[in-house]
Amino acid sequence: MTGLISEPLIKHFSMDRDDRKRSKNLGKNFMCRLQCMFSRSSAPERLSLEDTQQWSQSLERLLESKYGLATFRTFLKSEFSDENIEFWLTCEDYKKIRSSFRMTSRAKKIYEQFVKAESPKEINIDYHTREQIKRNVKSPTAQCFDEAQKIVYGLMERDSYPRFLRSEMYRTLLDSLAVDAAHG
Repeated sequence: MTGLISEPLIKHFSMDRDDRKRSKNLGKNFMCRLQCMFSRSSAPERLSLEDTQQWSQSLERLLESKYGLATFRTFLKSEFSDENIEFWLTCEDYKKIRSSFRMTSRAKKIYEQFVKAESPKEINIDYHTREQIKRNVKSPTAQCFDEAQKIVYGLMERDSYPRFLRSEMYRTLLDSLAVDAAHG
């Protein structure tokens, strides 16, 4: 009877060990991919455990980090919910435009891609905000997407960001960096 009980337990522990090993490798692979993405810059900084831990302090802290932003975007893409971060980043770029011609052109593209009902990457905003943007796009300013951007940031902060912090992707990355830090 004990042979019947111990064999499944042995398989279970073996699977756990395999899962941990696979998870560790996942973290290392993801860490390498992140660092390779940014290695072309003149003085590439390494992804550190301390920086990665700071991502959990706030969404703002996460988005300020190039590695944090890249990791968060990857996480959202894996959930098929990257429209909010794409919209937010697009708006950040849009605010830097100084040419009124480029601003008009870009505002229309943003509206068509993210705001218009049934658009390819439609963001989750209320009807009134959507209508306000529709009016704003006719005479765009650097602030014409501000209200929608605040709404989207709030959604990410309350929904996507906490899920990211609990995700296997983030946990695995932290664990990998902790192991690397312990081994010096």
